[in-house]
Amino acid sequence: MDTKLLARYSQPGPRYTSYPPAPHFSPALTETVWREELRRASGRDLSLYFHLPFCDSLCYYCGCHMIATQKYSKASRYLDSLLREVDRVAGLLAPGRKVRQMHWGGGTPTFLNPDDIRRLALHARARFDFAADAEVAVEVDPRGLTASHIEALREAGFNRVSLGVQDLDEKVQHAVNRVQPYDLIEEVCSGLRGAGINALNIDLMLGLPHQTPDSFAYTLERVLALKPHRLAVFSYAHVPWLKKHQRLIDEAALPDFPTRLELQNLSFRMLGAAGYEYIGLDHFALPDDELVSARRAGRLGRNFQGYTPLREIDILGFGISAISQTESLYAQNLKGLPEYQLRVDNGLLATERGYRLSSEDLMRRDLIMTLMCDLGLDTAAFGAKWKLDFATAFAPELASLAPLQEDGLVQVQSGRIEVTDSGRVFLRNIAMAFDATLQQATQSGPRYSKTA
Repeated sequence: MDTKLLARYSQPGPRYTSYPPAPHFSPALTETVWREELRRASGRDLSLYFHLPFCDSLCYYCGCHMIATQKYSKASRYLDSLLREVDRVAGLLAPGRKVRQMHWGGGTPTFLNPDDIRRLALHARARFDFAADAEVAVEVDPRGLTASHIEALREAGFNRVSLGVQDLDEKVQHAVNRVQPYDLIEEVCSGLRGAGINALNIDLMLGLPHQTPDSFAYTLERVLALKPHRLAVFSYAHVPWLKKHQRLIDEAALPDFPTRLELQNLSFRMLGAAGYEYIGLDHFALPDDELVSARRAGRLGRNFQGYTPLREIDILGFGISAISQTESLYAQNLKGLPEYQLRVDNGLLATERGYRLSSEDLMRRDLIMTLMCDLGLDTAAFGAKWKLDFATAFAPELASLAPLQEDGLVQVQSGRIEVTDSGRVFLRNIAMAFDATLQQATQSGPRYSKTA
């Protein structure tokens, strides 16, 4: 990657896990609206997301909606409310809808004890019709994962596990309050594979305090030796105005911009040399992984869990802050734990805000997600689908792509927009050209992390 280009295009922008982005959700979309949407929604297949927010300790870099606690009673009561929410949502759906995916995120889902892992998984399977080949995935913290946890995950039918590693340098780990030796990571991977859970993802993070190219090369070398199916190499987003605990990070220890660029280039070089294919943004996968197959087949999708091999699917989110999605609507749950529990325990859904997409939003989402997933767009076919002349309807947007075309990031010719190999790193910037919410933004609008 050209570091000059990275510097030039490093600017605040959405990650496009949805369109419009979540900061544009509104409380005007109420619990009643979401209830009616569940009743009338189509028979599309389902992806279930469970947000389990609890962690034993606070990782200073964390950008997730989490609760650090040592009191397991909080998780027990939360689980009771979560099961009630599952019952309520399942009761509103038309029968016959297949679950193709289930994902547990957090927080740390394996904060739950093994019996409660089984309890939640069995409850979900009792209320929904799971496909035999459903992907059932969970995020784990290696530090608290016991053999009993692994056995519970196996019994509950989990077939993919994502391990939060972030960095293996001890100085970096202490600076972000997440100390976990390599031997522990290796032991957990071996235990999972021994239980028959072979699809392993590992999450890393660049831009953390005290990271250097040498220290991160060490992390990459050790992680590659574990041969995970997928790797996510996230760029740390320092947003202390949103996540106040990030103020615990010494900003003076954060890598400067040239070092961050060097870390990013290092990741691309080493992962490419190890045979991993670049999916987009921060996702990499081995050539035989389903993400690679989905991209080649034109069915790669993108949602709040990142890239997914299923594009046309509804998402049902359970738990605090969880986001659900149908063909034309987003609904997000309450973020506060007491408020969530009170709402659910009183027989209501937990919806706090959301967004109903207009026909214009639907069209732009289709365009942006096609670029993000297919790395190109047939403008004639898109125009026919949406009954418009693409060149006329998007004349300003096409003009704004001119600098990116001059820099070799995108090609616009012969009725196609094509993202180049270099442009894959700048997918967010390319998508931003077609984002009407940015065009309407004011100084008081949402603040996003930088694209590089």
